[in-house]
Amino acid sequence: MVMNFIRGFCMALADSVPGVSGGTIAFLLGFYDKFIGSLNALIGGTKEERKDGIIFLIKIGIGWVIGFCMAALFITSVFESHIYQISSLFLGFVIFAIPIIVIEEKESVAEKYVNIIWGIIGAALVAAITYFSSSTLLAGGVNLSVGKFSIGVGILLFVAGMVAISAMVLPGISGSTILMIFGLYVPIITAIKDILHLKLEYVPAVFIFGGGVIAGALLVVKLIKYVLDHFRSQTVYFIIGMMIGSLYAIVNGATTLKEPKAALSLSTFSIVFFIIGGVIIFGLQKLKSISEK
Repeated sequence: MVMNFIRGFCMALADSVPGVSGGTIAFLLGFYDKFIGSLNALIGGTKEERKDGIIFLIKIGIGWVIGFCMAALFITSVFESHIYQISSLFLGFVIFAIPIIVIEEKESVAEKYVNIIWGIIGAALVAAITYFSSSTLLAGGVNLSVGKFSIGVGILLFVAGMVAISAMVLPGISGSTILMIFGLYVPIITAIKDILHLKLEYVPAVFIFGGGVIAGALLVVKLIKYVLDHFRSQTVYFIIGMMIGSLYAIVNGATTLKEPKAALSLSTFSIVFFIIGGVIIFGLQKLKSISEK
């Protein structure tokens, strides 16, 4: 129980910030296949499989909810006031996580280099979404309180929720990075924080976003399980490509703030936070080794 709480807590911290996805954390801690299998069982498993899946997901979910609420209460102000240090930290997360995934999936990667094309496609897709995203249209942020956002923004919230949950369950680009790409990261986290402070004018926007998350989860879990079972090498290369492409989104994270700042540069990059990101990733890998003993 305690180990699953820690797993869920770590996933929530990853999901709440742009960088490594909760799926990556699940992968690094060695319970990704169990996580996807449990989600898949809820949709089309036997009665016994659904029971086991529900029990496992509840244990993970308790840690996830507590971790995400704690993160939402303080992450926004930290994210805005220390964006360059946080971005450097996220770069460390991603860059140090990539070789670990390659090592863990060496059977899927080694001598199957023809599938590098899927990595290129993954990187290009994320970079293109970042470049052509609506963040320029939402420059300065978007107000998600009742009566302040349009039908178009509501549709964007729903679509972003679908795409974000897909990213969260994939061990690659994080759902929060997807929200950053769409220019919705700070507005969504701020709305959740305000709801936790009982400012209920943000409930409709979060409800719409949550609807997208549920719809995305129902649509994508079976697809993810299928491609991992039948096209694992191509999928792993695609995931690694998305992680590489997410570096571009992280570098440009400062441009999506309510008061946009310049993208991360060599002069604003923090080597200390970059190294801390790597230490955290290797710490999670060590935690996986301990849990397997």
